[in-house]
Amino acid sequence: MSPWLVLTIVGMYFVMLIVVSVVTSRGATSQTFFTGNRESPWYLVAFGMIGTSLSGVTFISIPGEVGTSQFAYFQVVMGYVIGYTVIRKVLLPLYYRLNLVSIYEYLDSRFGFWAYKSGAFFFLVSRVVGAAFRLFLAAMVLQLAIFDAAGIPFWVTVLVTIFLIWVYTFKGGIKTIVWTDTLQTTFLVSAVVFTIYFISKELDISLVGLGELVTTSEYSRIFVWDWQSPYNFFKQFIAGAFIAIVMTGLDQDLMQKNLTCRNLEEAQKNMYWFTILLVFVNFLFLTLGAMLYLYAGHEGIAIPDRTDELYPMLAIHHFPIALGIAFILGITAAAYASSDSALAALTTSFCVDFLGFKQTDEETPRRTRTRMLVHMGFSLLICAVIIVFQAINDESVITSVFKAAGYTYGPLLGLFAFGMFMKRKVRDRWIPYVCVLSPILSYALASNSKELLFGYEFGFEILLVNGLFTFIGLWILSIGQGVIETENIAVRN
Repeated sequence: MSPWLVLTIVGMYFVMLIVVSVVTSRGATSQTFFTGNRESPWYLVAFGMIGTSLSGVTFISIPGEVGTSQFAYFQVVMGYVIGYTVIRKVLLPLYYRLNLVSIYEYLDSRFGFWAYKSGAFFFLVSRVVGAAFRLFLAAMVLQLAIFDAAGIPFWVTVLVTIFLIWVYTFKGGIKTIVWTDTLQTTFLVSAVVFTIYFISKELDISLVGLGELVTTSEYSRIFVWDWQSPYNFFKQFIAGAFIAIVMTGLDQDLMQKNLTCRNLEEAQKNMYWFTILLVFVNFLFLTLGAMLYLYAGHEGIAIPDRTDELYPMLAIHHFPIALGIAFILGITAAAYASSDSALAALTTSFCVDFLGFKQTDEETPRRTRTRMLVHMGFSLLICAVIIVFQAINDESVITSVFKAAGYTYGPLLGLFAFGMFMKRKVRDRWIPYVCVLSPILSYALASNSKELLFGYEFGFEILLVNGLFTFIGLWILSIGQGVIETENIAVRN
């Protein structure tokens, strides 16, 4: 595959995104950037959120993981359905009732200043590291496929890609992203569908025969009942439910899209169809994984030691050029669909939660300039973190950093759960200490669980433990503080 051909295709792809940005950002204000003026069609939000949820990590990791855990990941997806139902029935009504821009404003009204800042801070940390990690993987693929041959250093690749995101998001913000994510989701899903179709033709199997082949293969096992296995059904299912609640319902990134819908009813409709689409697309990725392994076996192609490399290796070196280009566009779309919205969410959270932007504020040149500077600042910060990852050049360290960032969602789970289901007042100034201590205790427990818990290994469910530690800490801080009046909870605008 010619690097210059791929570069041309990727360049045309970004031109499309910039054209969409120009059209959607006309007359944009800060409210357009933060809320899309609450005019987004729910069906576009639902479809576009698929691309945001399925990052570049997911795009290559889920198919590769099939060789290790078969379809066990679908147990997590089943748990997602429960989690998204909680978001639709519990969290969205709360957010719309309080008319939130940043969902962490709720913590201010429920607990106070320090809880509010702690929640927003943990989101900023997790999203900066998460967005950088996902873009790092995508940039590495583009570097190997395109830019190494042209002699372009990695840091230039990163700077250019971050700049392109900034260009098509700096003005329209979330309003633009609702539309660009729809386009990017289309590329992402199309790449998977085209790959499955190609493999079925190469193996001379119809779509019906394809289903039978996958079902009868060694890769199709879904349920794992061994309680010590990290893939145990109950671990995966429960963890999936809480991952959905925390990493979607308590995450400014994905909730900001929901809050651009015209009203609560449309936001709930969006969440309902998003759930159905996400289950289908995840199953499609698992099917693709089985097909990749079956194709490699049929063609006598050695499976790489790192399963994440299977899809990229086949797409770039063994599939036809058209499919290779589809893969490059797919992983680019997956990476940028999650990263562009993360950039907008980071900007929104910092402006609202730390700089005090209010919905009622008048739009002024100074306000607009501040928002743009914050947007540029986070762009440069993500760029710097990616370059640090590349300098470390140690996959295990980088992956550990990414996993550590995931621990920051536990305090959010504990804060929101305690705030919504308990009526006790809490000593606000001590909450940051609880939020820092809970992830540390969770990490220590997960690292020593085999010795402490008779061979038990934590998987995704460590998130629940993390939230539980936070919940217990808040309960201790509430002793002797009395109760609150529910009707007193209101956003301080």
